[in-house]
Amino acid sequence: MKTSKIKIRSLFGISEQEIGGKSVELTGQKGTGKTSVLDAIRYALTNSSQRDWIIRKGDDEGEIIVETDSGLVIDRKTRAAKADAVLVKDGSSRVPKPESFLKSIITPLQLNPVEFTKMNKNEQNRAILDLIEFDWDINWIREQFGEIPAGVDYDQNILQVLNDIQSDKGVYFMSRQDINRDIRNKKAFVEDIAKDIPPDYQAEKWRGYDMSARYSELMRRRDENSKIERAKVFRDSYQSKLRGLEATKEIAVSAAERTVNLERDELNSSIAKLEAEIRAAREKLGALEEKRLDKCRAAELEFEAAKAKLDRDTNIAMEYAEREILPVDDLQEEIDVAEKMRSHLNEYDRMKTMQAEIDELVDKSEEYTAKIELARTLPGKILQDAKLPIEGLTVENGIPLINGLPISNRSDGELLELCVEIAISKPERLQIILIDGAEKLDDESRRRLYAKCKKKGLQFIATRTTNDSELIVTEL
Repeated sequence: MKTSKIKIRSLFGISEQEIGGKSVELTGQKGTGKTSVLDAIRYALTNSSQRDWIIRKGDDEGEIIVETDSGLVIDRKTRAAKADAVLVKDGSSRVPKPESFLKSIITPLQLNPVEFTKMNKNEQNRAILDLIEFDWDINWIREQFGEIPAGVDYDQNILQVLNDIQSDKGVYFMSRQDINRDIRNKKAFVEDIAKDIPPDYQAEKWRGYDMSARYSELMRRRDENSKIERAKVFRDSYQSKLRGLEATKEIAVSAAERTVNLERDELNSSIAKLEAEIRAAREKLGALEEKRLDKCRAAELEFEAAKAKLDRDTNIAMEYAEREILPVDDLQEEIDVAEKMRSHLNEYDRMKTMQAEIDELVDKSEEYTAKIELARTLPGKILQDAKLPIEGLTVENGIPLINGLPISNRSDGELLELCVEIAISKPERLQIILIDGAEKLDDESRRRLYAKCKKKGLQFIATRTTNDSELIVTEL
């Protein structure tokens, strides 16, 4: 679709101007209205202008009509006293939602390709990526990633959005870095704990070890062994103890004999001296034997009682003395090991808890990695299904490449030729390109650009500053 006629009236300082359906070059000095013609066409197609004054000074209304060879007519009016109006007709039918329709038949690069050459590389990349047609919305993002990633400008084209998502400054990459740093710290802490824990540590075994019961068993064995040891000593000392008892008895008997003999001697002496007391002494003497016998019997009874007690104690001792000494070293060693092993339980539990946290962090890190990889692979899938503005367009890491070369590697002439390719990429669009400031190109680049437009069947309207005092319209 090409223009067949463009009529401008009272816009941007232009009184009246008409251009046919051929490519033209507008030449003249600055101020002759060359750029005004292009601004008027842009205004017709976009309803926007960077100029403060749209209506020609002194007039009340400005109008531009663009007719095409397909029967499409665009009639845009701007009025000082009334609201602006636009009428878009396709044959005899009025086109609903004219502004949306106009956006669909033109690209920004067609309307100002020279400005495209002056953009920085990021702006140029964005302009190219914006031309890729792929139907997406926020819900599509949510379906892909399970959420809406934060920190992304969703007003951009989808490829730039995906590039921002996978970027090393994106929330997934930064979050993964934080998680991986936390993983490294926790792993170092776990390793520090693990170095003090024995290999093949059986935490549940030592957690369930009944230390109290084993201590009780150890004390019972030691008490039993103490009794056995004392019993053996007691048993082995029986004869000596018996001799001691017998000696005690003999001493007691001897003492009794000495006492009686001494008392007998004293009494016999007293009899000789004290005849008057003979009867009493004799009576007392008669009682002395009984007394001796009583003392001897008492000594014998005491001996028998002591011996009986010794026999009883010996019998008890014999019962224990015959027993085997209970082993305590192995139980003590077991308890010592248990105490040492149980001392690791708190650190072991802390290590296992931290390991579980590490596993969760690793899963989260891998989840972020998967989303980053998804954001890196989706552009390739999108480009398989998307409508590309030009042949040979690919995207790597969010950067558009034409036949493998970035946009920034191309000269101004090549960039303008790229705009030509974009303009003709869709025949249903308006096949026109506006080139403002062609004098900025060298003669060869300008010639090649014009020739390419003609070869591709693309209508162009170019401006070029010359020394002519009036606007000259030259059909090419």
